[in-house]
Amino acid sequence: MPIEKTLFCVVMTTCPEIELAKKLARGLVETKLAACATVVPGSTSYYVWEGKLEETPECVLIIKTRSRGLPSLMRHIKEKHSYSTPEIIVLPIVDGDKSYLDWVGANTVFSMR
Repeated sequence: MPIEKTLFCVVMTTCPEIELAKKLARGLVETKLAACATVVPGSTSYYVWEGKLEETPECVLIIKTRSRGLPSLMRHIKEKHSYSTPEIIVLPIVDGDKSYLDWVGANTVFSMR
């Protein structure tokens, strides 16, 4: 696995409504904490919260960024999110199109060095 490509990751979170997802997406891209954030409406999450099975309509937010910026990105999500414990899952990018990853690098604030 090329080490330079592990410097990038995909972050996933869910939002209870599309307006919050759009607000988070815009904020992350405008501040260059993410190069791209894709809002996927129309999902349903099933989970146990405080001992009760929940079924919640949500939007999924798929965020492409540099791994180095994760602390700031996670802080941004936690500060702006309506959930007390928002889902924040990080998936490392182990390979991908070099042109796309170069674009992600050029559109995020964190240096590769």
